[in-house]
Amino acid sequence: MRNLRMMVMRGLLPMAMIGTIMAAGLAQQAGSNSATEPAPRPDKGWQDRHAKFLERVKQGNANVLFIGDSITQGWEGAGKGVWAEAFDSLGAVNLGIGGDRTQHVLWRLDNGEIDGIQPKAAVVMIGTNNLGANTNEEIVAGITAIVKKLNTKLPKTKVLLLGIFPRSERADHPLRTRIKEINTEIAKLSDGKTVFYKNIGGRFLAEDGSLPKATMPDFLHLSSDAYRTWADAIEDDLERLMKSE
Repeated sequence: MRNLRMMVMRGLLPMAMIGTIMAAGLAQQAGSNSATEPAPRPDKGWQDRHAKFLERVKQGNANVLFIGDSITQGWEGAGKGVWAEAFDSLGAVNLGIGGDRTQHVLWRLDNGEIDGIQPKAAVVMIGTNNLGANTNEEIVAGITAIVKKLNTKLPKTKVLLLGIFPRSERADHPLRTRIKEINTEIAKLSDGKTVFYKNIGGRFLAEDGSLPKATMPDFLHLSSDAYRTWADAIEDDLERLMKSE
């Protein structure tokens, strides 16, 4: 706090940022969990995409939702061709935004993106962007909050919760361990009635556990072939969930 006062006195911080920083500090002192606190993002690209989603859901024919971050948004990039083949006919809607964390998804779900629709299924894969700012327990709580919100706002929708995909090239990378631990916990959200958990991460890995560049060129985002792997892995699940009552 002393450093903050010095920066203010020297004019190094704009006034608009001071309140934000102090509020964040107070929140940390209070022991709050940012991963469970719905929050928008200020950047125009994010706001524009959110607005686009609001217009899309007004059109109806939203039978399957894909909810997530840049990996989900990538269905419109590297996964575009696979999406057209596998999901267009299902009335699928992509609600992925690059850079999103659990708190941003929570805000979006609270602010119109699932209003006025009754999809049969929702595919959720989120949490990797929280790894740099939150503990495993906080991330699990954030994902749990998303699932509960979907259950509350869309009680007839079946939720297919996917484990966080592996990232980083080496099998022994610390992030791999954290992802495994988080996935173990969120798997417990499955009740076999409205929430179904599936971990397809192993399908992206080589036999030695490494992550091939051909699958994820930057060891995080999927190649077109990896999107095919994803689609193949959940196709039967979606068909079953969409038929169930």
